[in-house]
Amino acid sequence: MEEDLHQIINSCNYNGEEEEQGDPESNTLNQPLVKANRTLSSTPLALVGTKVSHIESLDYEINENDLFKHDWRKRSKTQVLQYIFLKWTFACLIGLFTGLIATLINLAVENIAGYKLLAVGHFLAQERYVTGLMVFAGGNLGLTLVASVLCVCFAPTAAGPGIPEIKAYLNGIDTPNMFGATTMIVKIIGSIGAVAAGLDLGKEGPLVHIGTCIASLLGQGGPDNHRLKWRWLRYFNNDRDRRDLITCGSAAGVCAAFRSPVGGVLFALEEVATWWRSALLWRTFFSTAVVVVVLREFIEICNSGKCGLFGRGGLIMFDVSHVTYTYHATDIIPVMLIGVIGGVLGSLYNHFLHKVLRLYNLINQKGKIHKVLLALTVSLFTSVCLYGLPFLAKCTPCDPSIEERCPTNGRSGNFKQFHCPKGYYSDLATLLLTTNDDAVRNIFSSNTPNEFSMGSLWIFFVLYCILGLFTFGIATPSGLFLPIILMGSAYGRMLGGLMGSYTSIDQGLYAVLGAASLMAGSMRMTVSLCVIFLELTNNLLLLPITMIVLLIAKTVGDSFNPSIYDIILHLKGLPFLEANPEPWMRNLSVGELGDAKPPVVTLQGVEKVAKIVDVLRNTTHNAFPVLDEAEVPPQMGLGTGAIELHGLILRAHLVKVLKKRWFLTEKRRTEEWEVREKFPWDELAEREDNFDDVAITSSEMQMYVDLHPLTNTTPYTVMENMSVAKALVLFRQVGLRHLLIVPRIQASGRSPVIGILTRQDLRAYNILQAFPHLEKTKGRKAH
Repeated sequence: MEEDLHQIINSCNYNGEEEEQGDPESNTLNQPLVKANRTLSSTPLALVGTKVSHIESLDYEINENDLFKHDWRKRSKTQVLQYIFLKWTFACLIGLFTGLIATLINLAVENIAGYKLLAVGHFLAQERYVTGLMVFAGGNLGLTLVASVLCVCFAPTAAGPGIPEIKAYLNGIDTPNMFGATTMIVKIIGSIGAVAAGLDLGKEGPLVHIGTCIASLLGQGGPDNHRLKWRWLRYFNNDRDRRDLITCGSAAGVCAAFRSPVGGVLFALEEVATWWRSALLWRTFFSTAVVVVVLREFIEICNSGKCGLFGRGGLIMFDVSHVTYTYHATDIIPVMLIGVIGGVLGSLYNHFLHKVLRLYNLINQKGKIHKVLLALTVSLFTSVCLYGLPFLAKCTPCDPSIEERCPTNGRSGNFKQFHCPKGYYSDLATLLLTTNDDAVRNIFSSNTPNEFSMGSLWIFFVLYCILGLFTFGIATPSGLFLPIILMGSAYGRMLGGLMGSYTSIDQGLYAVLGAASLMAGSMRMTVSLCVIFLELTNNLLLLPITMIVLLIAKTVGDSFNPSIYDIILHLKGLPFLEANPEPWMRNLSVGELGDAKPPVVTLQGVEKVAKIVDVLRNTTHNAFPVLDEAEVPPQMGLGTGAIELHGLILRAHLVKVLKKRWFLTEKRRTEEWEVREKFPWDELAEREDNFDDVAITSSEMQMYVDLHPLTNTTPYTVMENMSVAKALVLFRQVGLRHLLIVPRIQASGRSPVIGILTRQDLRAYNILQAFPHLEKTKGRKAH
């Protein structure tokens, strides 16, 4: 077995850099990736998917140089309408393609898992239990092998849910290879294989990632190697518009997972987006509306029996809209108790998952073969548990008053016979020997207070707590929503059974509330979760108690640890900027922060080529202030030698200047037509910072470059006495990449810029490395 795996792994055509010694993904996360001692770090590494990558920030700020200003002035009304029309067209296409792919994934999972379960049921009916186990485990191993090999060999960024990386991207962090065509294809196939294999993971997180991949590919005109050179697409050749498209894609993915259009919009707003505006809200809502229309059409088709083994309950994971719930004022105590339990268990789940992910990182250090073996080990353990544990449960006689068929050994059904005699069913097999979606439907079933025994619910709860911890983190696409829903619904239904006659709430509703509470306790979402569950159940009566449960669970969970996505962001080393600065950041000024960095590197407005080449070779900075001698009127009394800040020029633009050899034989400023002739405005939005392949001759070194037309003349600046806390809020809310520090007093002969702040400089960990005395004043983290 291991030799075959070695052959498979060795034959993989890995898309990336060659490994030198060991796996490039083997950087341990036991220590922070960024270290500093009295200086702030500027070369971060982070795990994107499961691959260690160099991290850069995105340029969400509008670069107002002369080229941009000229293009903005000459845009006709027709071009503006084209741009707006294309935005709405992309929003529609994102919803359309996300809905179609979600349908494909659901149909594939239901049919693959369905035929697998029918084969197992055939052997169960003949009492060939060992053969049934071999078929069940063998099928699951094969599906897991396909999913893990694809992720390990072709697209490491397709592993996991992808939501933390999406949050990081929308926060301003460039996550390499996260939204490519290969990643999307592997994510689709891997999700089908992993979910159909019965692993304790869902397709909801991967659907969010798939939606963002679709959005990114549409915006850039296709994969990197086969981009469409469509003239209209030039409007979207920038980070700012790509951010809006990816936000639409994340909302469409959630909508496709839960058939919840409003919930998808609120998820994007509450959980993943850092920057928001009303126009983006409308387009996001339009995308989710298109998703719902597509899914509804396919539901109608599937209801006519044209979808193979696709089960009842709609295209999405569960549908309990036909159930009517009632409750009274006396039920508020058990509802509050569910919220407290959800908050405590959610924080415990986050804590232990953090430990497991650290352990998996140590295993993954040993190479690709160990990643695949880890996934196969988890799959085998899951298969044995799902198949073997129902033998521990007692057989329950079928209730003749129930209309549903009982017992059954088919693909789905609420009363699985398994090993029981005729007229009896196994309640534990009903929950375990089925797809995860059917398990949710079964445990959410209403008016069935005696269907599941307390012992079976305990076994189910403990098993999925274990599987939920050890399945997430293997090298397959995986979502956190479904494992948390399964755990939460189990303890919710148990609590409903313990309440007995004290409460009038149906046990199915307790299961729904339990799932909601654990999701709020782990993920710390409230508004979006409330609307998602409201749209799923289609019952406004649930709104008050759902709100109470979510608020209590989030409050309790926040008092212990951060949300699960924040923990994963920290583990991966992604430099995510939180919304609220630390309290001690108000005791430090940006001037003091700038003093802890190396001196700022500046350029002249008309600079020598040799100086530009030297700066690019010997620094890794991504922007440089451009200074000029100021023409000061005599009446101002500043004297001669005053220097003005003309603006900020990006490293990518300097590289482009050298590659195009836009050199001057004399030191002078160019005319406006000269630069427009050489640089189309949309070309400057491309990320081109590879300086290694630029060859400059010795004669060219003595020439000059006029940087004025390419310089952003309106960079964001802050006074040196501004607190770091205030600067952090500005940096995050505007979506900046660079923030210039200017002196409080402008004097002749003094530089008009004394430092540049980047994302790394504003991270709490990095600041504490440079200013360890602040650790003593470090208070409780503000949430």
